[in-house]
Amino acid sequence: MITALGGGVGAAKFLKGISLVLKEPLTVIVNTGDDIQILGLRISPDVDTIVYWLSGIVNREKGWGVREDTFHCLEQLERFGVETWFRLGDRDLAIHFYRTYLRDNGLTPSEITDKVSKAFGINNIKILPMTDDDVETWIETDKGEIHFQEYLVKKEMTPDVKGISVKGIDKAKPAPGVIQAIEEARGIIICPSNPIISIGPILGVKGIREALKRTAAGIIAISPLIGGAPLKGPADRLMRGLGLEVSSAQIARLYEDFLDKIIIDEKDAIEVDKIKSMGIETVVTDTVMSNDEKAEQLATRILRLFEEMT
Repeated sequence: MITALGGGVGAAKFLKGISLVLKEPLTVIVNTGDDIQILGLRISPDVDTIVYWLSGIVNREKGWGVREDTFHCLEQLERFGVETWFRLGDRDLAIHFYRTYLRDNGLTPSEITDKVSKAFGINNIKILPMTDDDVETWIETDKGEIHFQEYLVKKEMTPDVKGISVKGIDKAKPAPGVIQAIEEARGIIICPSNPIISIGPILGVKGIREALKRTAAGIIAISPLIGGAPLKGPADRLMRGLGLEVSSAQIARLYEDFLDKIIIDEKDAIEVDKIKSMGIETVVTDTVMSNDEKAEQLATRILRLFEEMT
């Protein structure tokens, strides 16, 4: 079994690629720190983005949401003066209504994610939320503290970042199956996700980092940076806001206590020696997943590295 940790579009693209070449079970542990309630609905953006990519209905131009979705519901809500900055399409809304309905009837996020995955025909990949407890990532900015989604979508990443808080993480326990997926894996992949707000919350759940340190599986991370910057998203802004260097070497340092290898892009080859000095093997390749074929190639390269490690 291969186990992957991640969240966001970079992870979803990679998971689509590996799903096309992997011949063994795949379990994905997904960040839920991005979760938010809007208009009374429970929304889990990272889970949904991965479901949409794996099921083939994603809006590839945006990287998230449902292809060819309409927004009639939001247009009607705007008549009432309701804020509609979080653009929920009509088909996309259905999953949020369903999740909220099931939560209100006592189901856990793990149980709901399993139902949603199967409803979208994802039967050969196990998608697990990192925790069944409610956690939320908030950004401290020069304009005050705001939810990550408001910072990302409504404010378009414009306020200066001063700090980050994952509320509820101190009490969060791993969802059922998460620790087992780490302990029983043949190989573990840290997806090319934002290290601060996608991978960071997963590692913050009690017991997950410790499980990564003791597992016998080889662990390979994929840097989300290309030429020292993310293709999209706020990774660079968040890292700078926390006083961190924006580099693949810094990402390796964040995972240093459990990481065996890191994949970095050809444009970052200058960082190889710095990363190797940490005792982490560095593999340089093209990591830009502009289509499924390139995502497959990256996945195939990583699966070969796992074979070499055994």
